[in-house]
Amino acid sequence: MTDSLDGARSALKTVFGFDAFRPGQQEIVQAILGGENVLGVMPTGSGKSLCYQLPAIVRPGLTVVVSPLIALMRDQVRQLQSIGVEAAALNSANEPEENRRVHQSLRSGTLKLLYVAPERLTRPDTIEMLARTGVGLLAIDEAHCVSQWGHDFRPEYLQLGRVRDEIRCSQTMALTATADAPTRADIVEKLFRLPPRTFVRSFDRPNLHLAMQPKDNARRQIAAFLETHRGESGIIYCSSRKRTEELATHLGLAGYRTVPYHAGMPQEARNANQDVFMQEDGVVVVATVAFGMGIDKPDVRFVAHADLPQNVEAYYQEIGRAGRDGLPADTMTLYGLDDMRLRRLQIEEGESSEARKRIERQRFNALVALCESPRCRRQTLLAYFGEQSEPCGRCDLCEGGVETYDGTVEAQKAMSAILRTGERFGTEHLVNILTGNATEAIRRYGHDTLKTFGVGKDRDINSWRSILRQIYAAGLISLDIVEHGRWTLTEQGHRVLRGDGRVDLRSDIARKATSPRSKKRAAQAAAIDMSGGDGDLLKALKALRQTLAKAQRQPAYVIFPDRTLLELAAKRPATTNEMLEIHGIGEAKLQRYGRAFLDVVLRHRNAPTAGTAAE
Repeated sequence: MTDSLDGARSALKTVFGFDAFRPGQQEIVQAILGGENVLGVMPTGSGKSLCYQLPAIVRPGLTVVVSPLIALMRDQVRQLQSIGVEAAALNSANEPEENRRVHQSLRSGTLKLLYVAPERLTRPDTIEMLARTGVGLLAIDEAHCVSQWGHDFRPEYLQLGRVRDEIRCSQTMALTATADAPTRADIVEKLFRLPPRTFVRSFDRPNLHLAMQPKDNARRQIAAFLETHRGESGIIYCSSRKRTEELATHLGLAGYRTVPYHAGMPQEARNANQDVFMQEDGVVVVATVAFGMGIDKPDVRFVAHADLPQNVEAYYQEIGRAGRDGLPADTMTLYGLDDMRLRRLQIEEGESSEARKRIERQRFNALVALCESPRCRRQTLLAYFGEQSEPCGRCDLCEGGVETYDGTVEAQKAMSAILRTGERFGTEHLVNILTGNATEAIRRYGHDTLKTFGVGKDRDINSWRSILRQIYAAGLISLDIVEHGRWTLTEQGHRVLRGDGRVDLRSDIARKATSPRSKKRAAQAAAIDMSGGDGDLLKALKALRQTLAKAQRQPAYVIFPDRTLLELAAKRPATTNEMLEIHGIGEAKLQRYGRAFLDVVLRHRNAPTAGTAAE
């Protein structure tokens, strides 16, 4: 094969089994084959890894891939080896014999891709070995880790520019799924000698259904969400180790197969639980943010947040772990004032510089605004990344709709209560004043004699909590996290209180949203033509896949992803040549697995249809 794009297209089909590039891939592959340095910003699930894997396959020489997680390296190496590509990893989890095989492959020149952790790459012996071997391309995954503005800053990434020079690599590629303008500028400065060719794809993940709910009873809300996802793989994020353990136990008792994951667990237990999640179907991992970066399981059908994420970029990356196969997936995030107070406290008590804290405040404010937004969630989210879009029709706000109303009077009542109590009190005290609830604290401070006492009796306590959140999101009031969560008025709030400006509020939520499950089924039917599909055949194909995966001790999707099995069930190929027309079946996988899966299809080919694969 040559460096030509024609050679890349040929390998795309014969090696990977894909008929065409995904949006944005071809331009990056062409730039790499042309010898250019590249910064690629592409959403999770858009196929970033193929942008360096394909050039590595079609041209001579070694590509070194910098990856921050052993699990990610192991997963990608397994997938590449399964399609006949010479790939390996160097990391601390390797047995000595495995490292010897890697070194032998490097000396013989047969290795195409070598995955290395940044800590391993910066070691003098690794640098010396790679300088001697020769590296054609240095591909840096999760490149936002190099930036102090990124949400996953890792100091060892700062050494990669120096290492590139020492191994005498002339071409660099940096890839990330989440990088706003400050982060992109930092990546360019720290990883490239000269400005690279930059490709920024749309941040939209149209297959993800976005939903958020004010937190009422988190356990009950999570359980209701999971009820529509029984038997599916998913991730639930919690803000603390304790909540992770408690929620995993609670959901396990409710009949779900759950495993916990957090940094306080022994490494062996973490690895075992991650392997269960990665290798088996229908497992729900309940985790802190210690779980996730680099997780490449394509059939995660949902991501839920039992607690509010750290900021809008963390939210985007975490929900991005769902639906990497392009099929519909659901997300749901719970939020409340306690979450907001915790996240703000974490920012203020952190050891970051004031400049970084200012950025983190802005990022968190953007997430709060997304929670309380009265308009399309996808519009609000994409606007943060600088994208303009029309209402998506596929989020909870578009589907269920929210009515907005002129809430200026309500906002003024709330802010008056804040001012008349000396800007010294938190949410619950203020809500009691507004609803006329004369608690012991209200009477002790004499707040039952205020003009604002009881002026909000027409609304319940949850409505006033929502109003406080919304005017907070609108920038009218500020939360002083140091002084026990007391509210104060901003300059903009003072203007509205004087009658200068209107405030639109949500009627949270005005109409019942369409069932996420029914929406998902409709979207999945549109995504893949399942006419003639056979539910029994799909079950049989999945059973064969699981048997092979267990025998080989690897994730089921490494054999074939769900999309491949869905197409096999729908199209029912009669020959191995016809199987090459199925997405994800290249020559290596056809040779290895084709006969076994074709036999299952042929046994069902003349049987009556038992239902659809989406049921």
